[in-house]
Amino acid sequence: MMDQAKRLRERVRQSKPVKEQRKTRIIAVTSGKGGVGKSNFALNFALSLVKQNKKVLLFDVDLGFANVDVLLGRSAKESIATMLEKELSVWDIIEEGPNGLWFISGGTGFHDMFRLDEAKLNTFFTQLSSLQGHVDYIILDTGAGLSVENLRFIMAADDVILVTTPEPTAITDAYAVVKMVYARDRNIHIKLMVNQCTSEKEGIQTADNFKRVTEQFLNKRIEHLGFIPSDAHVTSSVKKQMPFFLAFPNCPASKAVEQVTYEYLQLPVPFKLGVKGFLLKMLSI
Repeated sequence: MMDQAKRLRERVRQSKPVKEQRKTRIIAVTSGKGGVGKSNFALNFALSLVKQNKKVLLFDVDLGFANVDVLLGRSAKESIATMLEKELSVWDIIEEGPNGLWFISGGTGFHDMFRLDEAKLNTFFTQLSSLQGHVDYIILDTGAGLSVENLRFIMAADDVILVTTPEPTAITDAYAVVKMVYARDRNIHIKLMVNQCTSEKEGIQTADNFKRVTEQFLNKRIEHLGFIPSDAHVTSSVKKQMPFFLAFPNCPASKAVEQVTYEYLQLPVPFKLGVKGFLLKMLSI
């Protein structure tokens, strides 16, 4: 695997640069456990960025449990899995979602991406590198927890948004993610988003407690992006298979996502090396 990764890194370096119209930034949205609303947040956050005139690609990399297309009520014709099977280009598998949002389905059954043979890995990385300059943001909806694959996506991204709820088990698992990531690289930019809060007070207290613990025990400050309240409109939108940001634009959850987006766009954004740098880092992890 090491020799293979070395050869692939060299191929990515030698690939022809795309005429860059945008500085593409990679955001990994992750969580410590399932059931905290990670994928729903990733989708509605992406749509909120689109509303701010950003070109966004939402990439479902929850390998084996892809569900962004389900939340959108769309049946994706192709996926990363079929791209590799059929030798398609990345442009063949991009789906156009609402309001001009682009999305890519990971595809169920695509479990062992990093155990693929060299030819398929080469296709994966070469095709992804062609996205550079075509979008402002690539949002990676990762799996929950600390799998090797999730860590690769998290540690190679420009930014990481960690989604949790005030529930103690969710907080504990989210802290485990932070601890594991910072044990490997203290320069990773992790931002906290607290979901399903019963009140503003609970959201703020949850974030403050989490930040205090990470500062005390990991000597690392975590940015707090904001919180999203518990909102019956979210459940209704999931049943409708329509993002709540579009189905109920004035509901509390939608307004909160807009605020989170505003906070994110105000933060300093030191750019890394774009898609190519992201791929090279993934290969080195």
